[in-house]
Amino acid sequence: MDAIRGIWGEDEAKIRARLEALDPDLARYIEGFAYKEVLSREGLDLKTRELLAITALVGLGSPPELATHFKGALNNGASEAEIKETLLQAALFFGFPRAIAAFERWRRFREREG
Repeated sequence: MDAIRGIWGEDEAKIRARLEALDPDLARYIEGFAYKEVLSREGLDLKTRELLAITALVGLGSPPELATHFKGALNNGASEAEIKETLLQAALFFGFPRAIAAFERWRRFREREG
């Protein structure tokens, strides 16, 4: 399973360049550990892993990286309804302010992606 291609999709070069520009070591750690070791493991499919990533990012305050994982979830078979349900579920554990912020990021993502 190529988690990088499955999650980043057509944005792979752009995301890789952004991470490299921040710091080459950071880019290497993210690619090697997060994507090649953890996200490529058997046991959970990428759709499930991406819905979990969305939940975790809501808990972290809905950072900009949510857009990458919205797209990754969609690339791996999640429906818009499943993403919305994931955001609603996160509200139970992280609170409504975090869910509101996540829904706002979802709205902006959908506007950009068409």
